[in-house]
Amino acid sequence: MLAATNLPYPSWLNAGDNTWQLVAATLVGLMSLPGIAVLYGGLIQKKWIVNTMMMAFSGFAITLIVWVLWGYNMAFPTTFTHLFGQKSGIFSAMIGTPWPTVSHTALQSQASAQAQTLVPWHFPTATLMYFQVVFAAITPLLFLGSLLGRMKFRAWVVFVPLWITFVYCINAGLLWGGGFFALKGAVDYSGGYVIHLAAGVTGFVGAAIVGPRLKRDRGHAVPSNLMMVAVGAGILWMGWNGFNGGDPFYAGADAAAAVLNTNVATAVALMTWVLMDMFLSKQKKPTFLGAINGMIVGLVAITPSAGWMNGWGAMLVGLIASSVVWFAWNYLPKIRPFSKVDDALGVVYTHGIAGLLGGLMVGLFADPGMTEYGKGSDFSGGGSFSVGGYFYTGSMHQLWEQFLAAVWIIVYTGIMSTILFMVTKFICRGLRESDEVLEVGDLAIHDEEAFPVETFAERVTSLGR
Repeated sequence: MLAATNLPYPSWLNAGDNTWQLVAATLVGLMSLPGIAVLYGGLIQKKWIVNTMMMAFSGFAITLIVWVLWGYNMAFPTTFTHLFGQKSGIFSAMIGTPWPTVSHTALQSQASAQAQTLVPWHFPTATLMYFQVVFAAITPLLFLGSLLGRMKFRAWVVFVPLWITFVYCINAGLLWGGGFFALKGAVDYSGGYVIHLAAGVTGFVGAAIVGPRLKRDRGHAVPSNLMMVAVGAGILWMGWNGFNGGDPFYAGADAAAAVLNTNVATAVALMTWVLMDMFLSKQKKPTFLGAINGMIVGLVAITPSAGWMNGWGAMLVGLIASSVVWFAWNYLPKIRPFSKVDDALGVVYTHGIAGLLGGLMVGLFADPGMTEYGKGSDFSGGGSFSVGGYFYTGSMHQLWEQFLAAVWIIVYTGIMSTILFMVTKFICRGLRESDEVLEVGDLAIHDEEAFPVETFAERVTSLGR
């Protein structure tokens, strides 16, 4: 009996919930490092592998530092700052006070924010901070895919903290931190809007401002290593179990449903893309890169709704999103403005459009029977939360709120990203490397290359011959 009462942690802490959140956060972190670094490194030309990995690792590190010093309290405040003196409306519930979260009291206290769920969080602030920062850190790594092969490294180092502060923290606060759009009823289960739609918009805007890669690089954009693409994509897929499975914040039934739905939607999306390549493309052949595109679209599209869909809804999300993005991928590059923007890895399609579709489909297919925090006699605590889409409720309200939130993400992110790129351009005296540097790539920028050839370390025998 004594051992049961003398627990090595506070009474409010649930060891299972705390453990799952830390494991889920680590899975999401692995999606970035090494996942995105390896995936992008395999997709890019050989001469850009080191630069790609360097930008991925540095972007992740910068975001972690920003988050601890001021970003977390901006996005997940206990009290919102009333901007311009407004006590109602969007400016009253947009952002918290930038302030470090580093003291022992802050890190080990029970997690709490304006986004407090209907039941208390059963883990410390440090757990919530780490879980949320790996979401923040992967976002610039996603839009990095639009900018590969020409952006200055020092410009990247300047742009990332500016973007996290003035774009990500604002959007996260509005939708996840208990801000204006959350109060209006808009939802985003794991980041279809806050992460993927914002990344797609920023990547597209950035690619337009920075300018295209060298013509020779665009015409010979051969992946450096498809085996590494497979490794990175596999880490991304499995890591997504933490991405969506961790967002109920409790190791409960909805976490399990979110994980299963994530995998089902992804499988359907992958096979939809493969079949469309086989029967609708000019080549009429299945391609591995096409399968990877379908996989990413499925993962992104189910992200806004993973725990609010039943199995049929998850399959519909994968099917619809993959079909629409397949046509966008194959036909939008032929028309303006898409034909004029060199989005290196097509982030605007696989993340931007897929994230938008996924968020809107919450308003159509969300099943109110999929309860996030428990239901009736099956739940021992107070509070219950679910989301109902049009096909279950007959109401367009949820779809309308999803649409308004999407408009904000697109317009605000586009405008603010443009401003931040211009500020970065002024600070760094340009956003792109010179053509001479672009011709060489990694060796010119980092004095390193991914696969160096040894030309002077030859073996010498004991006889000196």
